[in-house]
Amino acid sequence: MKCGNRGKFTRRRNRVILCLTFFILTACGSKNQTAIDPREPECGAGTEIFGEAGIGFGKMSGTGETPPQITLVMVGDMLLHTRVMDAAKQSDGTYDFDAVFAHVAESVKTADVALVNQEVIIGGEELGITGYPCFNAPYVFGDALMKIGFDVICHGTNHALDRRKDGIVNCLNYWTQNHPEAAVLGIHNSQESQNSMYIYEKDGIRVAFLNYTYGTNGIPLPKDMPYAVDLLEEEKVIADIEKAEQLADFTVVCPHWGSEYWLKPDESQKKWTQIFLEHGVDLVLGTHPHVIEPIEWVEDEETGRRMLVYYSIGNFVSWTNLTGDGVANRSVGGLAEVTLTKDESGAAVVSDYGVRALVTHVESATNGVTVYYLSDYTEELAEKNEIRLQDGNFSAEYCKNLCDKVWGADKYH
Repeated sequence: MKCGNRGKFTRRRNRVILCLTFFILTACGSKNQTAIDPREPECGAGTEIFGEAGIGFGKMSGTGETPPQITLVMVGDMLLHTRVMDAAKQSDGTYDFDAVFAHVAESVKTADVALVNQEVIIGGEELGITGYPCFNAPYVFGDALMKIGFDVICHGTNHALDRRKDGIVNCLNYWTQNHPEAAVLGIHNSQESQNSMYIYEKDGIRVAFLNYTYGTNGIPLPKDMPYAVDLLEEEKVIADIEKAEQLADFTVVCPHWGSEYWLKPDESQKKWTQIFLEHGVDLVLGTHPHVIEPIEWVEDEETGRRMLVYYSIGNFVSWTNLTGDGVANRSVGGLAEVTLTKDESGAAVVSDYGVRALVTHVESATNGVTVYYLSDYTEELAEKNEIRLQDGNFSAEYCKNLCDKVWGADKYH
């Protein structure tokens, strides 16, 4: 599906080269990336930091011949229920998640920027590995995300505080110490971190990424860490978007929003969509409902500017204990695919977009949980999927019909 968005006017900015304490990404046209130590930033030599304190981005030069282009992909909720964890547990007591990603790895690895909604906190074994309702994942799950090729980890979810302050601290320490190349959004261990903004640059196109959650399941922010989780608070969100609009050519927001198990956006999503549109957001990649929801362009009637919205891309992996009609819907997710380029005026725009349908396959066996492209999923596989024991409606045809209903028969692959 191809459709360009409105041309964003080109901004001229006074640039001040700063050496900041911030994560800086440099890239060279592939998924192989180098993380520069944020304590000793290298200004120049292919890396520049512009603007105000706390804002940084890596710089990549273009090839000259091919039009500048950035490919983005995002998958939905990593919902690590107890039976997902049981299937990943090996005979020696360790966890191995390779099977979960085995069939969809290529789409993640080949994208310039791959995002994931990391629904559950990665607080490590010392806090206890648990499923619903208060999740906590082992550190090796983060290793698995990086092995598969994810670049941006969206931790701003309603489960961010499931292990309270310790979970946030452990999780951020893990990422900093083991994968400093990852861009971790939505949670913070300092005010400086919350004031910072992740901006990716390739071929002269700068893309800002923001991540927020509607709440944290009633768990209050730690009194000494009011910055711990990025919440959908209107004043802050608008200020962040305006900052992104000044410093980047294209703004992406990943909101954790909406009503669980609804196949269409609720009033809250509609409200926030309007706020995002009015303040300059270009792309919305939504999560939280645990089912897929529509994809559409929305337009500002006064200005004519347009914004692409994926209201919910559903779960990537899950295995609920619940039974009954509708449970099968939670096994269907989407891999959002968006290509950015520059139009004739030099504005960054969406040149192509789509979604690839996914199915979570679950069996009670070691390595028995995995994710398939729906296009590769057969009725023979569906007959083995134990979600059928919880919702007898499940089949490969059921999954296809759901995607047809929500997205449209010709709107996914």
